[in-house]
Amino acid sequence: MPNKARSSQATVEQRRQSILRYVVEHGETRIDELADRFQVSLMTMHRDLDDLAGRHLLRKKRGRAVAFPALTMETATRFREGENLPAKKAICATAAAWIQPGNTVVMDDSTTLYPLAAALAGMEQLTVVTNSVGIARLLGTAPDMTVTLLGGQYRGEFNSCTGPEVARALSRIQADIALMSATAILEGRLFHPLREYADVKESMIACSDRALLLADHSKFGKTATHAFGAISDYETVITDSATPESEIAAIRSLGVPVEVSDPMA
Repeated sequence: MPNKARSSQATVEQRRQSILRYVVEHGETRIDELADRFQVSLMTMHRDLDDLAGRHLLRKKRGRAVAFPALTMETATRFREGENLPAKKAICATAAAWIQPGNTVVMDDSTTLYPLAAALAGMEQLTVVTNSVGIARLLGTAPDMTVTLLGGQYRGEFNSCTGPEVARALSRIQADIALMSATAILEGRLFHPLREYADVKESMIACSDRALLLADHSKFGKTATHAFGAISDYETVITDSATPESEIAAIRSLGVPVEVSDPMA
């Protein structure tokens, strides 16, 4: 019975992810149309939307489901955590080799970095600086590790902090390496839908001696509202084997090495 219950909840959550993605893509949709599209009763659709609204991922308004203007599936942390997990684990395994005991490491709020927690937890005298509440929680109980959570404006939908307070704190830090990702990458250009997060990423690069870009295949071939930094700011890009060859070639043509990790290895 427990296995059946877990499977049922997973099915519900998968449907809710699909509903959120549809609403985000269309801006707003009538609730009765959503019920027809996903072949559930109107009551079930209202329950799904109430759950999503309770997590501040969309709004219910006069018979419609309405997306938050700045929200994309790439920035909805609760849904990003489980996406492309094998690829993220492979990327993080490659990135872990770049970290040495005693390093000060800056990590952004990308869920791509979450699988790194297990590898970093066993290192000695490691200092991690991050604006991600999720990463701080994953690493906060590790022995022989110092975790600094950068405070600022807390954004619940991203489970992280942003704003000028974060940038000011980073200006007083000297890190050995920054581990970062991007919401969207097209031909070596990096993008994020929110300017304040793009600013934080630029501040992280500025305070670090070196930087790695970690991005799975789903980030490539698309853009978002705000470009930030330059691919040449990164010593290496680490991605997975499903990333289009054209995107990898574009990065290498700009003089930046690309390490390709195989999730099946």
